[in-house]
Amino acid sequence: MHQLLHREEEGPEGRHHPLRRRLKKRKGAEKPSSVAGIEVGFSTYSLEELTTATDGFSDANLLGQGGFGYVHKGVLSNGKVVAIKHLKAGSGQGEREFRAEIEIISRVHHRYLVSLVGYCITGAQRMLVYEFVPNGTLEFHLHGKDKPTMDWSTRMKIAVGAAKGLAYLHEDCRPKIIHRDIKAANILLDDSFEPKVADFGLAKHLFDTDTHVSTRVMGTLGYMAPEYASAGKLTDRSDVFSFGVVLLELITGHRPVDKTLFLDGSIVDWARPLMKRALEDENYNAFVSSKLQNYDSFEMKRMICCAAACVRHSARLRPSMSQRRIARELRRMPETLIRAHDNRKHVLYVHVSIPCSGFKRSIGSEYIV
Repeated sequence: MHQLLHREEEGPEGRHHPLRRRLKKRKGAEKPSSVAGIEVGFSTYSLEELTTATDGFSDANLLGQGGFGYVHKGVLSNGKVVAIKHLKAGSGQGEREFRAEIEIISRVHHRYLVSLVGYCITGAQRMLVYEFVPNGTLEFHLHGKDKPTMDWSTRMKIAVGAAKGLAYLHEDCRPKIIHRDIKAANILLDDSFEPKVADFGLAKHLFDTDTHVSTRVMGTLGYMAPEYASAGKLTDRSDVFSFGVVLLELITGHRPVDKTLFLDGSIVDWARPLMKRALEDENYNAFVSSKLQNYDSFEMKRMICCAAACVRHSARLRPSMSQRRIARELRRMPETLIRAHDNRKHVLYVHVSIPCSGFKRSIGSEYIV
């Protein structure tokens, strides 16, 4: 969640958690407070309950840490295993993220979204209690040291599930929810490698009457859509761009930003000509991760097409989740025709998975233009 790091990646701060020092000085128990102005149906926990659940926020239970604070594994008194995110005390941004996450996540319930179990407000302390997702982050499995390579079917499963969760936020929630920080570190995996989208601390509502939301630029370098990074213009297509970057990670195994590999540091600009060449030649080996063996070529073509459309520079030329429904389209051939328009021409797409603008090739009765 947010930048959920694993034990191998934690820094020296983990051994000196500031909350543990304060707990030693605490003489009496404080009752947990509710969230003012927000009606939620979650459980509230006291600081003492969560301290007991985590063995005093011990290093042994530390799952990760970052700019937001700490995440610990805990076991509640009823035996439920949870992940407890403790936001840094006294941080205005932490308070805003805490309230935003509770407000947003109280409205969402989906198989591919992480569930909030409860929260704790005690004095200046702010904690969020989530379901525990045991297999860590997609980022860790793609880029962590000495991790076995995920096979192609697992990568497909992750792409499909994450797309379903994102489509739910965009299409089934009213007002729609823009996640604003889609990235591999915010996709958690269970024991079966089913994905769950996590961390709604930066999420924003987008009402049907809005064309976009103008907001302060916050997110993660390498995943942000160009119109959002440069002008703070946020739409659901901003999430689609970020999702496209995740697809590129799944395909290539590269991080979104790697100046040792990409001259300008961007996986998107590096990938565009390679995607075009791969689709024209129907040879994907130069683009696909060298560690990835025995992938299905037809499914790979679908995913490359999906990634190419998602990372278009122009937001209005990116597909919406409902247009693509990648969760279905990666598995079967859709028959929809999508007409896209730009300043130069109209293009009629009969798409293999989704339209791939700029890739002109005839494949039987289908055309990618």
